[in-house]
Amino acid sequence: MTGQDPAVVRIDTSKPHPARMYDWFLGGKDNYPVDEEMARQLLQVDARGRDMARVNRAYMHRATRWLAGRGVRQFLDIGTGIPTEPNLHQIAQGAAPAARVVYCDNDPIVLAHAAALLRSTPEGATEYIQADAREPEEILERAGKVLDFSRPVALSMLALLHFLDDEDGAYEIIARLLDRLPGGSYLVLSQVTGDFDPEGAERARGMYKARGMTLRPRSRAEFVRFFEGLELAEPGVSLTQEWHPELGERVPVQGDEPIPGYAGVARKP
Repeated sequence: MTGQDPAVVRIDTSKPHPARMYDWFLGGKDNYPVDEEMARQLLQVDARGRDMARVNRAYMHRATRWLAGRGVRQFLDIGTGIPTEPNLHQIAQGAAPAARVVYCDNDPIVLAHAAALLRSTPEGATEYIQADAREPEEILERAGKVLDFSRPVALSMLALLHFLDDEDGAYEIIARLLDRLPGGSYLVLSQVTGDFDPEGAERARGMYKARGMTLRPRSRAEFVRFFEGLELAEPGVSLTQEWHPELGERVPVQGDEPIPGYAGVARKP
């Protein structure tokens, strides 16, 4: 494992963190009262917060199966989050035991649980990098010790981009990462949107800002921009729960309204 020693991890429990809130929404135990408090406040804005997390997790499973079925054997997952099973490497290596997976996150609590991310098959490999998504060159340099960048790589950033504002260089980060990957590589994204409830999305954004965090819901058109120059796989950019639902079990959700998130997978020519 590259990066900080898990034995000296220091976790700030004075303010909420998106990875730990996501863990709470998924029913995990690796979160703190400050995370639960904010998560419950977000549920008052949209009661389907847990549904959003489960739908996004299920999309990761389906997209990984889809990629493995097309011969992809290398995966770079940025914004990994706290491990929950089955994780990406388990799906990928279940389909292709020789698959190689590099995870990346900057939350110390993910580092503390990184051993769960490193249980590779004997034929494959898994690695964890402690790094910030806003430092793509560092991520690529360290990931290159495990992945062969002369062969296709699936780059995934799931439920991460809405924590990067345009001023943080969200579009430029994607472009810099893709620039190093060869033709035949894939980009796998999911993103929260305010298209269906602009007022609620703005309220949530204000809650994050008040706690010194970024939330940047994007419209469908803004999300599509991340895929410029790439070949979108069918069905193109879609609601997260509608991206190849046949590849996994349907996630039951409250009500009939769309879960406010988009997803897409695209190939680099």
